[in-house]
Amino acid sequence: MTQHQTSRRDFLKSTSALAAAATATPYFAWSQPAFANYSANDRPNIGCIGVGSMGTGDARGHAGFGNVIAVCDVDSNHANRAKNHDQIGKGKADVYGDYRKVLEREDIEVVSVVTPDHWHIKIAIEALEAGKHVFCQKPLTLTLEENQLIRNAAKKYNKQAFLIGTQQRSDRNKFMRAVNMVQKGLLGDISKITVGINGSPTGGPFEVADVPEHLDWNMWLGQAPKVDYREKRCHYQFRWWYEYSGGKFTDWGAHHVDIATWAINQHEEGQGPVSIDGTDAKHPVPYENGWATKDDSYNTSNDFNVICKYENGIEMHVTSRGDNGILFEGSKGRLFVNRGKISGTPIEENWDKDEYTIEDQTRLYKGKQPEGHKNNFYRCIQEGGLTLSDVFSHVQAMNTCHLTAIAARLGRKINWDPKKEEITGDSEAAEFFARTPREGFEIHRV
Repeated sequence: MTQHQTSRRDFLKSTSALAAAATATPYFAWSQPAFANYSANDRPNIGCIGVGSMGTGDARGHAGFGNVIAVCDVDSNHANRAKNHDQIGKGKADVYGDYRKVLEREDIEVVSVVTPDHWHIKIAIEALEAGKHVFCQKPLTLTLEENQLIRNAAKKYNKQAFLIGTQQRSDRNKFMRAVNMVQKGLLGDISKITVGINGSPTGGPFEVADVPEHLDWNMWLGQAPKVDYREKRCHYQFRWWYEYSGGKFTDWGAHHVDIATWAINQHEEGQGPVSIDGTDAKHPVPYENGWATKDDSYNTSNDFNVICKYENGIEMHVTSRGDNGILFEGSKGRLFVNRGKISGTPIEENWDKDEYTIEDQTRLYKGKQPEGHKNNFYRCIQEGGLTLSDVFSHVQAMNTCHLTAIAARLGRKINWDPKKEEITGDSEAAEFFARTPREGFEIHRV
């Protein structure tokens, strides 16, 4: 076997042993082209749970690194489409409507979880318990409590790789460059960050409809409250209902708040904002005590400017107004970055000409080779170590995202103790820390 070939037996060796040998192992390019010519027996087996619009794209990406031998979706149309997709199941993958059937299979080493947000943690924890490596789309969690649950699971099952689909973390030309510049102090002392994430769409009232024959609505709802089926509650539109997601606070916030939190070194356990002011937030339906009073319309915030304050004096404005992207304001300059550009005087004058090296990028990659997002995932499966977008840093950003949503729902300022991880001095706000799942859909506690 050459240095560019890895058998499944080698692939499945304990990550601790592989990590120990990593320094002596020649560099291996965990790339789709490299994997494309491998025999089926030399590639990891993958199960894709959730193969709707985003799930299809992720499944295609995973198929470049391994064999997708199982696809699962509560919508049989989605599952059958993925089975027969010439870049995913290729007509051969087994089809399931219940994710537990995928996790039961001992021949599946990797699972991709691309379900609605409210299902992420339950499936991810059970996948870790089943010994799988896990890729899960963002936002990883729905509540503050779920952040703690998945972090506990990741600590216990630390031999398995876990990557969150926040692909901006592997954008070396824009987002990673901005993070490096802030962390190296090239902008001076940061005083304010504006995180533009746009507002949620408005819509409704939506009519109750018959559940399509190809959809298991009860399973789609999972731990969420049992309600009548409305087409706009399901599939892509789930994002605009607090029952299943956090609106733009978690949809785009999982990307931009994550980058901002990483840049200012507030991504470790015990860190985070100490106050979150949601006074300036509007919703498309009436609210009472943080709960929507209508159940037939989108209910996540469509217009907001939530102000998060950190103990070190930094203010982070999470807003629907202005450009989508992140604006850092420091004592030496301002820097704006989004998916389309990175701009400002530091870029025009090339301040980081000698301050953004391959060594800097490797540091940000936690010592790994800088490469694509899923490439990093499969490298960590082989070599061990934390992925670029790991559970521990991600949940710190998600704490902030969930807190902004809670403050916005209540329309007031709330206080957070980042070390104790609790909302203080506001019993009503503290009730949003967790939610009670429907019977039969409880989350495993590790």
